[in-house]
Amino acid sequence: MPGRGRSKFRVVAPEKDTTRINERIRVREIRVIGADSEQLGVMTPEDALVLAREEGLDLVEVAANSRPPVCRIMDYGKYKYEQKKKKSSKQAHSATLKEVKLRPGTDQHDLNFKLNNARRFLMEGDKVKITVMFRGREMVHTSRGRDQLQEVMKQLGPIAKMENPPRMEGRFLSMIVIGDRESIAEAKRIEENEQRAEKPENEEKVSQEIEGSAPPASEPTESEEEIPQAAE
Repeated sequence: MPGRGRSKFRVVAPEKDTTRINERIRVREIRVIGADSEQLGVMTPEDALVLAREEGLDLVEVAANSRPPVCRIMDYGKYKYEQKKKKSSKQAHSATLKEVKLRPGTDQHDLNFKLNNARRFLMEGDKVKITVMFRGREMVHTSRGRDQLQEVMKQLGPIAKMENPPRMEGRFLSMIVIGDRESIAEAKRIEENEQRAEKPENEEKVSQEIEGSAPPASEPTESEEEIPQAAE
């Protein structure tokens, strides 16, 4: 009797739902949020479940580590469906192909503007087709276009990597670049840290400006200064 071969398909265990709802909430008291986000106060899970049942909804634990735990009255089935839909939409995002067009004589100011657009596209997860367009006698100097594309790659830095190298298509010299995930993630972390670091400084600056615009509380103004009386 021939032996059984291994299955070609790997069995994936279904994801276990660890959220505590309804009768699975077994603590002494909870803080309850209503279906319309109103604060219903602290009560026992049994009393909260009665309120949920009256509305045909569920009692769902949303902050287990709080003291007391926070629970919300909601339609748990609908909530799970919306969460799954958001997750699927995020995973289904596919990169679209954006295009940035240049000319051999593109000045530095215009080039910087187009490079910023290319960076933004890459940071958003899209591919970028960078095209140099030639006209008339410019076709004699296509090498300048290749030099221009090399400079673009240099300016984009580590967040970009080549997918399709430069190639001529009629009067157009094009290449396609994609984002480097690790470099983009690092760039986003740096940007977030810089924004967090700037926020307190800006708040302090505004506070100082407000304080500077008001007269000091300890010094009297001209109208409050005592006017010496003339001697009789």
